[in-house]
Amino acid sequence: MYWPLNAPRIYAAQRRKRKPQTPDTDGHEDADSEDTTDTAILGLRVARGGHLFTTITKTTLTVWQTSPVVVLASVTRSIQSVKNYGQNVTVLLRPDSTVAVVQTSSSFLVTYSIIIDSTARVYQQIHENGHARRQSNADRLVVEGERRGLPEVNIRFRMVIKVDAGIGKVLALDDELVVATEKPPAVQCIKWTPDNSGSQTSTELISRMSWIQKKASIVEMAYDRAMNLAVWITNEGRVYAVQRTSSASKDTDGPKRLFRGYGFHTPETDDKMATKAAINARFSLLAVACADTEILVYTARDYVGSIPLSHRLEAPASPLTTGYVTSLAYSPDGYCLFVGYQKGWALWSVYGKLQGSSFAADPRLSQNNNEGWLQGIEKACWLGSGTNILLTRKGDQRLWLMEMAKSAVTGCFCSANISRTTLLTNSALMVYRGYDLPLLTPISADSSLWHYVQIPSAYLSNQQPIRSTVVSPDGRYLAIAGRRGLAHYSVSSGRWKTFEDVGAENAFVIRGGMCWYQHILIAAAETDDYHELRLYSRERGLDESSLLYVEKLPSPVVTMSLTGQDSLLVYTYQNILYHFVVNPSLDAVTLVQVGQIALNGIVRAPARVRAVSWILPAYQMRDGDPSQDVACASVIFLVDAKLVLLQSSTSDTGAMKYDMRVVANNVEYFDLMRDRLPYSGSPLNSSPQSPSTEIALDLPHSDRGLKDSLWYFDGFEMHCWTNVEDLVQSASAENYREIPPTVSIATDFYPTSVLLNKSILLGIEADLVQRRDGHFAFFRLSIRSQLFLPPILRRYLAYFDPSAASSLARRYQQLPYFSHALEILLHTVLDDEVDKPPDPESALLPVVLSLLSTFPNYLDILVQCTRKTEVRSWRTLFKYLPPPQELFEASLEKGMLKTAGGYLLILQTLEDSERSSEQCVRLLQKARQAGDWELCKELARFLMALDATGDTLREAMERMNIGATADEEDVSRLKTPQANGSSRGSKGQISVNGELTSESMAGGSSRSSVSKDGDKDSPRS
Repeated sequence: MYWPLNAPRIYAAQRRKRKPQTPDTDGHEDADSEDTTDTAILGLRVARGGHLFTTITKTTLTVWQTSPVVVLASVTRSIQSVKNYGQNVTVLLRPDSTVAVVQTSSSFLVTYSIIIDSTARVYQQIHENGHARRQSNADRLVVEGERRGLPEVNIRFRMVIKVDAGIGKVLALDDELVVATEKPPAVQCIKWTPDNSGSQTSTELISRMSWIQKKASIVEMAYDRAMNLAVWITNEGRVYAVQRTSSASKDTDGPKRLFRGYGFHTPETDDKMATKAAINARFSLLAVACADTEILVYTARDYVGSIPLSHRLEAPASPLTTGYVTSLAYSPDGYCLFVGYQKGWALWSVYGKLQGSSFAADPRLSQNNNEGWLQGIEKACWLGSGTNILLTRKGDQRLWLMEMAKSAVTGCFCSANISRTTLLTNSALMVYRGYDLPLLTPISADSSLWHYVQIPSAYLSNQQPIRSTVVSPDGRYLAIAGRRGLAHYSVSSGRWKTFEDVGAENAFVIRGGMCWYQHILIAAAETDDYHELRLYSRERGLDESSLLYVEKLPSPVVTMSLTGQDSLLVYTYQNILYHFVVNPSLDAVTLVQVGQIALNGIVRAPARVRAVSWILPAYQMRDGDPSQDVACASVIFLVDAKLVLLQSSTSDTGAMKYDMRVVANNVEYFDLMRDRLPYSGSPLNSSPQSPSTEIALDLPHSDRGLKDSLWYFDGFEMHCWTNVEDLVQSASAENYREIPPTVSIATDFYPTSVLLNKSILLGIEADLVQRRDGHFAFFRLSIRSQLFLPPILRRYLAYFDPSAASSLARRYQQLPYFSHALEILLHTVLDDEVDKPPDPESALLPVVLSLLSTFPNYLDILVQCTRKTEVRSWRTLFKYLPPPQELFEASLEKGMLKTAGGYLLILQTLEDSERSSEQCVRLLQKARQAGDWELCKELARFLMALDATGDTLREAMERMNIGATADEEDVSRLKTPQANGSSRGSKGQISVNGELTSESMAGGSSRSSVSKDGDKDSPRS
């Protein structure tokens, strides 16, 4: 859900130093030169709060601010210090960013205190008094803050720690430093401050750890505070999941036990030896990079060693092209993995979809333009909420700040954010407006369909980073929330509304999500005293008095969602799911609680829930009392990456109980079509309807098509249950059958939304642009689409449900690319049955042909399919079809002359050429009568290809009375080429539009245009 965007900003860690120019013996001056060896960045570390980061060179430690990116302080070690303790190797930060630790080449740890002086200021900004404009109170406060400048930072030397055993790797934790030593192999814990007993260090030898190889040493470590878990990599390439014991315990023999761990990766070959590791706390994943550049991702199910392999990441290029892995870094929200390589970088979604890489770049252009960020990465660190990432390169003194565009789903999981692609960047929002195109207009990749919205500078300055974004179901409104407060925007007016009172803005924080109900924004807010659901109107300003309604809650909100017409589901940390109904009236909008479900003992960790929805029976949605919804609803939870279905039932004592079943794994997001609210009641001249609104005027009311479908993406394919009721029945406690299989749709891009009314999966792809006349490369986003109708129709037919397939197909019959969708269906089934011939009883091809025959463009679809398949597939296809002669006659009867021309080549290939020449003459007469002179020219070329002497063409012209007595107008319209070189071949060629051509008339080969080498040339939507 992340895509690289634009060109990165470049920052220099130190000023360029030039040698003084001195004339040489010839009277010339030495050219400017610079030695970047001493100024190259060796280490990079970002504070946990994200407000600053540090870099080091061989001798210098520098502290930077992240927004704006400026140097706040630096300290350079003296020559004597470097001589005594060694050069800098890497840098660490205490999580509260008060202490920086520099590891040296001589196994010393040099510590510095980082002190922020809020009374002293640096970088005062001067605003000239020109072009004055009206400013709000918030804008004036921002300007005043910029004039005051940034707080000053002081770096003070603290102490030097000598590690006699040699340093392999160091971790900086909240309470201590964890140092892996080399001789002897051990792990030493050094507290920041001595404990009550005065002790500051404790050590455990690797040989005393029963769960690790005796002769191993630690070469790499990673730690995550949220999981309270570390990952250790040994020199043997093994990987262990490790936890620090709460207190130093002793076993029967008496040694101290500081750590406990479990091995989960054992290399079978040297290529599978682990080199780097990263931890994803949001999804409980552990990523491991191997020596052969393969990335293995494991799932940490518990803390007692159950860590199975989850998936493998598809390599962006060969190991020779990428080089070895240098860094692994998960985004702050866990939805993206950045992998740095020796010669480039790549970006994956959490479960394995490649979303961008540098390996599409031209190496020569990158080298000529000195674009190091495309040539190799040494260190990578995410900033803020994940909209920026810092990159460094080995031997380079530059920092690259690369911008990212991430989906709004990452910060606020709701149906509207999935149905309408909305992206968040560092300072703006991007909304794709292609959904508002008319129904019969295909999806366009035109960049003008992106609506760019700049976030108000005042709100961004005070409340960055932006943590959540939500769009309304009709695409008219947007809302954002940062560290405090919120702001909302109207797409039609182009205006933001923010709090005038900064105190009111800072009084609450959005936690638990937001959603739009028409023009009403529902937000889960927390103050110092209360947990609330707040309702704001877009038609009013933002202040305390403009609140429409406030609903107090006993605990914080985890997530919430709108479902159905007016139902609001709110899940809290007390493990309670509340059901509210939005009650609008002429003068007020309120929330009415109509039910709740206590899920204690069912959902073990409420904080792990990412999204919630539910499925109501059809009778309950149609005629039921909303207060009884909780009694018959099947609740859907997305817990980490597991899609969980809870079904209600009654126990023997009459109490309500819920049965839980996991229906899908590795789910990045899901989309229940029932959650999409059809937008109604808007005037005719307003914005178009939501993309979820489906046109079915000519269908029975009971036929809902895919409106009851459930979709999810697992990082590799989009999956769909066409009817969620079947899923509910299969998972019920009474039936408890196997979960019905999904329809799997593979895409070569990341799908972001499902357009039911257009039968399209919409997605985004990041393209790297390099120009020879430019001096820099940049990324731009492209819209991609793919039809989902063919695989769903195939599933219906394969499960012997042709009526459902026919009903669904007729829903999309009005689309301009409907014939193309049926052609893809026929093409894929034909290819599969040619490669692997099925039993006659289980053959799917005759069923597909039977479905296609019910549509008027059936004959066209057959011709287009044969044009794009190998000749060897034709016999398989026509085994279930009438003879080509009958199809040719049927085309003539319907006046489909160009389609009939397509069958001529089939007749020539599968039957004798004399019959095809006869039919060509008949078609030529029909084309002349219809005045289709372009088709006449194509047929004339085809006849010349069949008979190089031209006798057949002359006979045909005489039968049509075209010759010496013909009109000059007819002769001028029908000009046949000369037969130069035509004796080399004897076959015609079907052109792209289904007409007939011949390459032989140009002196070349007259081979059929049907691919002989397996190239299907199948077009994409």
